[in-house]
Amino acid sequence: MQRAAPVRTRDLKTSAESPLVQRMTQLEAQIGALRLQVRQAQQLSNLGTAAATVVHEFNNLLAPMLSYARYALTEKDPELTQKALETTVKSTQVLVAMSDRLLALSSAKPPAFRLTSLRLIIDEAVACLCRDFSKDRVRFRCLVDDSVKVWGDPLHLQQVFFNLLLNARSALGKTQGGDLTVTAEAQDERVVVEVRDTGPGVAPGLLERIFEPFATTRTADAEGRTRCGGLGLALCRDIVEESGGTISVTSEVGRGTTFTIVLSAVEAEPTDAPVTCAAS
Repeated sequence: MQRAAPVRTRDLKTSAESPLVQRMTQLEAQIGALRLQVRQAQQLSNLGTAAATVVHEFNNLLAPMLSYARYALTEKDPELTQKALETTVKSTQVLVAMSDRLLALSSAKPPAFRLTSLRLIIDEAVACLCRDFSKDRVRFRCLVDDSVKVWGDPLHLQQVFFNLLLNARSALGKTQGGDLTVTAEAQDERVVVEVRDTGPGVAPGLLERIFEPFATTRTADAEGRTRCGGLGLALCRDIVEESGGTISVTSEVGRGTTFTIVLSAVEAEPTDAPVTCAAS
């Protein structure tokens, strides 16, 4: 039996009307669109995790605004009216800043790689948490020098630290507080970043698959309600790998967890890491 002649790639490329080439082009466009949609879903899930805290902090700012406004309307006191207006303006500015940060964090944009201050990225991530760590009995320290720069998309790297800090705060809440520390060390053309907490740690069985889709340390709340967990750490992994870096974790039950991120300190070629429906 005579074999059919093999289809050469050159023949496909030169055949603009080939149904196979057209279909492949369509599929590539669809995959690109789906990747952005999955990325945004992962980002929104992270914000959903922080929603209760964010709403609480919004209420803390709105309550005095409402109280002062009511008093000013009933007392007709010019001095009190002035104070009410000042309080309203100050609180509104904080609310707008918080909203802008959260909207930026939830946006689905293609990465724009550049060298950026690591300290600035972490500070913005902390601001997006919308609540001071001390209110949860967490002693937070960021021991990162302003001069340290890393290669990557600043907003996407901000999402990485937002998620890691959010998870650490949640873990420390189970032990009534503790220490959360971020450090960075420049090593040749790399920067090694560590996010360490003194929380309850992660069980060995889960630690092995913590970056896999839907692996999560979270359990049902006091009322037995559960949510769709596992949309965070794989997103962190994908973002770090897109920047040409690596992320790993070590943990000891009862003693805490450390995430280690290695990023380039010089311009690097970004990789095309696959986007997955991720872990947290």
